[in-house]
Amino acid sequence: AGIDMLDLTSHALRRAATMRCLLLISAASALVPATRSVRPATSLAAGIDITNRGYVRVDSEKETVSYPKAAPVLDEASLRKTVDASLADADWHRSVSVLGSTGSIGTQTLDFARARPDRFSVVALCAGANYELLAAQVAEFRRTVTVVGISDESKLGPLRDALSAAGVDPAGLEIVAGAEAGSACATAHGADVVVTGVVGTAGLAPTVAAIEAGKDIALANKETLIAGGPAILPLLAKHGTAMTPADSEHSAIFQALQGVPPGAMRKVILTASGGAFRDLTAEELMDKCVNEPEWVRAKATTHPNWDMGAKITVDSATMMNKGLEVIEAHYLFGAAYDDIDVVVHPQSIVHSAIETQDNSVIAQLGWPDMRLPLLYSVSWPHRVRMPQDQWEPRFDLVTLGQMTFKGPDNDKYPCIGLAYAAGRVGGTMTGCLNAANEMANEMFREGAFDYLDIPRAIEAAMESHKADFIAEPSLQDIIDVDLWARENVRAFAASKGKVFA
Repeated sequence: AGIDMLDLTSHALRRAATMRCLLLISAASALVPATRSVRPATSLAAGIDITNRGYVRVDSEKETVSYPKAAPVLDEASLRKTVDASLADADWHRSVSVLGSTGSIGTQTLDFARARPDRFSVVALCAGANYELLAAQVAEFRRTVTVVGISDESKLGPLRDALSAAGVDPAGLEIVAGAEAGSACATAHGADVVVTGVVGTAGLAPTVAAIEAGKDIALANKETLIAGGPAILPLLAKHGTAMTPADSEHSAIFQALQGVPPGAMRKVILTASGGAFRDLTAEELMDKCVNEPEWVRAKATTHPNWDMGAKITVDSATMMNKGLEVIEAHYLFGAAYDDIDVVVHPQSIVHSAIETQDNSVIAQLGWPDMRLPLLYSVSWPHRVRMPQDQWEPRFDLVTLGQMTFKGPDNDKYPCIGLAYAAGRVGGTMTGCLNAANEMANEMFREGAFDYLDIPRAIEAAMESHKADFIAEPSLQDIIDVDLWARENVRAFAASKGKVFA
């Protein structure tokens, strides 16, 4: 008797508008051309399934299946290496090459070398185009830096001038500009570990060069494994190179796995903040998308816990960031996709965890701070004490008080399921997913896409890519698929525009 019929009518109208919107987006998806192919279509297309998008939250009694892995864990050789390195000379020291030295990963790595020169020295620095900051970094670490790279070849002259102005003789350095800059720094003589703080597939070639040169990799470039995993894992095995994760979730898993014997891991548990829309139901978010699309756009670029770049903040809102981390966890730790769980944890204190065969759960906790995982990636297996005035306050459970957890809403976050589907297919499908997401994310931020278009565009690209899927790709195949997927999303946007017109 207390129901307002006007409210019911309004709700019905909004729901109808929502359904019309979804139908139009589906129609746009159907218009995307599937003929743009990096290789001729094969008979494999009919057998590729991108509908398996779930994961097992409740364990069965089936035996755990493991796959090849990038991280030095869960095998006899890795355990021995960890113990031997941990018990080595107390005066251990790491020489570091930093790719992307002027970005956030690079500048934080240099903070470590600045604070603990007894543990870290810098032998190579590479930047994209910021020659002024790069020159200042070279000047500061001139005592140890021998190789300098700048990817934007047009900045070579200004870089030399900036070095001279800073009192550094360019003739005393190996300076490389252009496409080979990253690889030159990645293979610098004397470097023990290479920090790959380069964005996009541009990080693949330098990473391969570093692996082939026998350098350990502090992994901060997600494309290395998400897109390049099928090509990178055999190289790591061939050259005996260690790859340690620099992001918070995978570092937490890596830390939790220290000392865990082969075959003892049962499940990986990835935690997620839930992003900007974690407090909305799927129905509420859908309503906002239809009736307040610009509110959604503004909200999606604001993270409740972390101060991050716009792209990763939107990925957090769609939870594609977690889907990509699922794929990366598979390649890093050899876990089957059914054994990788996603849990929403709004406080971002438990950075991730593992479950072992005896039902124990081992987690890594701490205040949200990206520096700790980065530090561990370059110091592993050692633990380095940093000056307290340069670090977050020490973690205190009493100050924290409480934590909460819940499962993700798969209706609200379809990108998670798309990532599981791409991961299960493997090959070039994960690179297609990643590139399509990057382009859809960018177009959403620029206003060319609405929020609901992001998963639709990604799904359309994956569906089209079934025709030219490559199970065992080369690095060039991976780069070609990356470029193709971006074009496919642009075609989706153009087709969608025609439908709505």
